[in-house]
Amino acid sequence: MIKVKTFGMAIFLVCVHTSALAQKPQAASTSTVTQLSAPLNIDRMDSDRPAFHVRNPRYQLCKDDVFDLDFPFSPEFNQTTTVQPDGYISLLGLGDLHVEGQTIPELTQSLRVAYAKILHEPVITVVLKDFDRPSFSAFGQVGKPGKYDLRGDITVTQAIAIAGGLSDMAKHSQVLLFRRVSSDWYGVRKINVKQLLRGENLDEDLHLQPGDMLFVPKNTIAKIKPFIPMPNVGMYVPLP
Repeated sequence: MIKVKTFGMAIFLVCVHTSALAQKPQAASTSTVTQLSAPLNIDRMDSDRPAFHVRNPRYQLCKDDVFDLDFPFSPEFNQTTTVQPDGYISLLGLGDLHVEGQTIPELTQSLRVAYAKILHEPVITVVLKDFDRPSFSAFGQVGKPGKYDLRGDITVTQAIAIAGGLSDMAKHSQVLLFRRVSSDWYGVRKINVKQLLRGENLDEDLHLQPGDMLFVPKNTIAKIKPFIPMPNVGMYVPLP
């Protein structure tokens, strides 16, 4: 009887050991799945980050913009209004309405909803008369730094040419493009203009949008030039 019990115990231990071995590959498989799913979480995190706007965005109303409101079936409400410094406009028969940041279609819908309180299915046409002209800025090592009108479809290299071209001290390979991507975020893109001027990577010659800013930094030689000794002068440093 003792031998039988011992033999039975041996079988039990073998079964337990075999079961444990069978479970190890499954644990490894679970670990592998977890590792493979990690990049997916990273991708989802990256998708939450601000990105450049799509091309051809609609104009958003700014302070001091002036526009006409035309009521074809209720001409007594026709008016010309200006966006006030706080972003509101004053409407006949209604009072104030905040419109800063809205596009014309959004403004039209907001006006229809507002005037529906006193008019039946109001029909309203919005015509901009005076507004913030589309523009871009170029600063740093360009011939003529400043703000320029954005007329038509302009790329980065064309904008640099409009701003007087790159100076001798410019770092062609690290031109920075700043673009507002939301009310709280600016996106930045480093562009190798040196390659673009050689006809390489032309897809990097981005089309500008209103409000874009280009900054051209100094090259290394320009940064150390003030400390390079000149003939008959000796070593010097810039005056405070």
